Amino acid sequence: MSHPQKIHFITIEEGVTCDLAIVLGQQGHLISVSDEDIQNPSKSKLSKHNLLPPTLGWVPDRIDNSVTAVILGRHAKKDNPELLKAQSLGLPILSFSEFIYKQSINKQRIVICGSHEKTTITALLIHVLSLFQQKFDYVIGTLQEGMENRIRLTDAPVIIIDGDEYPSSPLNATPNFINYHHHIAVISGVVWDPANFYTTKEEYERQFELLADSSSKSGGLIYNSDDKVAEKIAKKERADVLAIGYSTHDHVIKNGVVYLIVPGKDKVPIQLSGKHNLQNISAAKELLKKIGITNDQFYEALPSFKEAEGRP
Repeated sequence: MSHPQKIHFITIEEGVTCDLAIVLGQQGHLISVSDEDIQNPSKSKLSKHNLLPPTLGWVPDRIDNSVTAVILGRHAKKDNPELLKAQSLGLPILSFSEFIYKQSINKQRIVICGSHEKTTITALLIHVLSLFQQKFDYVIGTLQEGMENRIRLTDAPVIIIDGDEYPSSPLNATPNFINYHHHIAVISGVVWDPANFYTTKEEYERQFELLADSSSKSGGLIYNSDDKVAEKIAKKERADVLAIGYSTHDHVIKNGVVYLIVPGKDKVPIQLSGKHNLQNISAAKELLKKIGITNDQFYEALPSFKEAEGRP
């Protein structure tokens, strides 16, 4: 979006959506927000950036033909008065994930998916790429130490996206992670929880199969081969899609410190522990090789990486 746009958010309940509103406002776009209830920390952040609505609730008069895009939150209702007004005017209505895709259509899109460990893998990628001063954008579900925002949108050629499997909006049941149209996707694991939005294990696993099936030609799937469901999904025959498995990194533990075993190198000490983190390290290594980070650079960066904040 090269020229200032007028963008309205219907519900701002998720932290990452709040951060998107702030980023777009900082870029010079005209941002307005509506919700029935806005709690901290989103409330204070919006207030700091002069984006807090003057009144709570739905105000259809906020929607007119000058609005260039409406971003519809996942928890909005289909009969939302502002949504109905936007539909009556024929305005572009996008979910968060659809909007991010529009912003990154000319970038290489890397989407980190899975029932768990998405945020840790994403944080690890951000850490390594930042250390070597690579140009990249990101969307991460949980704010990490040293970050002011969960989202960065610039002219960088690559974007790393922490992508979830939930329906993107009341108007679009497509899982968010499919809407990003990945070039490379990581599947960290597929484990259904009875409390999940998807009411059966089969339905839940089907979303990840749809993700894999949506891979573009010359695209890639990097999957946890220690997870049998992820392996089964990723290894299905797909034309011109490269599937790369990863597993728990070789390691030893001495005096409570985990050391990675790396052929031809001294053992690499890390500040992480546990099987999942050792799998996350392998996932990040395989992915970073695809975007120009060598193994030597990767292992140089690892010792300074700390446990990610929040690990969904």
